[in-house]
Amino acid sequence: MIDATSATSIQSMLETIRQYQTQAKGVSPNVNVGESAFSRVLTSQSELTRVNTAKTPNFIESVKTMVDKVNAADVKADALGEAYQRGEDVPLTDVVLSMQKASLSFEATLQVRNKVVKAYEEIMNMPV
Repeated sequence: MIDATSATSIQSMLETIRQYQTQAKGVSPNVNVGESAFSRVLTSQSELTRVNTAKTPNFIESVKTMVDKVNAADVKADALGEAYQRGEDVPLTDVVLSMQKASLSFEATLQVRNKVVKAYEEIMNMPV
C-alpha cells in the first residue's frame, strides 16, 4: 500500500533533485525564496513543451538534410581533386581524406536506403 506523502516532503525531494541537477551542469543553483518548487516545475515543463513544439523535423526533412550533406561532401572531394590536378597548392592528404569521407558517407546512405526499401517491402507483403 502506498503511504500518503506530504507537500513538504515532495518539495524537499524536488529541491534535492534540482540541486543535484545544477551540480551536474556545473552551475550554481538559482533558487528564489518566494517561488515554490511546484511552480518552478510547471515553468520548466512549459519551457520544455515550447522547445519541443518549436520545430521538430520530420522524416522527409531529415533525409533531405542527410542527402544534402552527402552531396556537399562529394562536391568538396571533386573540387579538391580537380584543384590538385590543376597543380594548385592542395595537399594530397586533404584530397584523399575528402574522397574517403565522400565515399563512406555515400556507402552509409546507400545502406540506409537499402534498409528502408527492405522494410517497405516487408510491410507491403504483410497479410492484412
